[in-house]
Amino acid sequence: MADLDYSNLHPDTLAVRAGTHRTEFGEHSDAMFLTSSFVVETAEEAQLKFTGQVPGFIYSRFTNPTVSAFEERLAAMEGAERAVATASGMSAILSLCMAHLKSGDHILASSVLFGSTMQLFNNYLAKFGVEVTYASPVDLAEWHAGVRPNTRMFFLETPSNPLIDVADIRAIADVAHANNALLVVDNCFCSPALQQPLKLGADIVVHSATKYIDGQGRVLGGAVVGSSALIEPVYLFLRTAGPTLSPFNAWVLLKGLETLSLRMKAHSENAIKLASWLETHPEVEHVYYSGLKSHPQHELANRQQSGHGGVVSFDVKGGKDAAWRIIDRVQLMSRTANLGDVRTTISHPATTSHGRLTQEARNRAGIGDGLIRISVGLEHIGDLIADLERGFSA
Repeated sequence: MADLDYSNLHPDTLAVRAGTHRTEFGEHSDAMFLTSSFVVETAEEAQLKFTGQVPGFIYSRFTNPTVSAFEERLAAMEGAERAVATASGMSAILSLCMAHLKSGDHILASSVLFGSTMQLFNNYLAKFGVEVTYASPVDLAEWHAGVRPNTRMFFLETPSNPLIDVADIRAIADVAHANNALLVVDNCFCSPALQQPLKLGADIVVHSATKYIDGQGRVLGGAVVGSSALIEPVYLFLRTAGPTLSPFNAWVLLKGLETLSLRMKAHSENAIKLASWLETHPEVEHVYYSGLKSHPQHELANRQQSGHGGVVSFDVKGGKDAAWRIIDRVQLMSRTANLGDVRTTISHPATTSHGRLTQEARNRAGIGDGLIRISVGLEHIGDLIADLERGFSA
């Protein structure tokens, strides 16, 4: 399997076969290497491995066969040269920033991001002298206007969390590259099964593998994906600082990748049915889902995505009280802020995933008190609609 030409294979095949390196035992499924370190035959071999003069595994903080298999498979699916796996999606973003930014640098980021990403940018990177300003993900003029002489990185999610804004990756990449900045795309909502940002001009992709890549809410994981030149500094940071993906979690994520394409299609099919139903509900003010023709970036999403994913958000009449009442009344959906699970989850972003943001930041991002986010799972759509109707009922 190590000599397989990945360039000739469909992504669905890569999801099952890429990164497979069998041991002398000839196992068919991916092996799990639960070990902290690896032995060598001689002191000279240890020196050569530690200095990188010969390849080999040393210590599971930065080299492990199971983790490497996950990295290789994910990189192949994204059409990238290399990936580095991390302990979580947030540690992936932190590792990326620590590797590629320094005091005095500037990030131009989308104004609609996962709450913890904004907390990392505003509260922690700022301590080390990294400046961050924000631009609308759907207003290219703001990206042009937001560039500074010290801008080193553009950062965006598309589709965004939780309002499903779809940014024009290629257009924003052109602005970034014209100003000698990297474009980083968080591909969590689509996964490589539905979107490959590197092929649209992005330089680096980050993932919370905890979400759709796992797909069953079992483990945490993250990844940074891109060219070997851009990923090597991230690897060196991980080698030193250790925000490491465990071999067990890597093995679970490998199994998740094998069914990713099938699950994303099923999530998308359920989500469009639920979003269409919500659009007709009298208690709903607005539905956010790029698969709807009413979505302002529907055509753009059709061009750069092969599907629209499983996250649907909507504003309900009555604000927070009404939103909480609906969330409290459902019986089938899980009340949790995680997403990407085969089980449908429901949450109130303003008081959970984005609750640590200031009111001003939530207003700027369009996250109102009446907003509900649903990560549509793989249950029968009729049961999901009935459960949500139960939530709406007086």
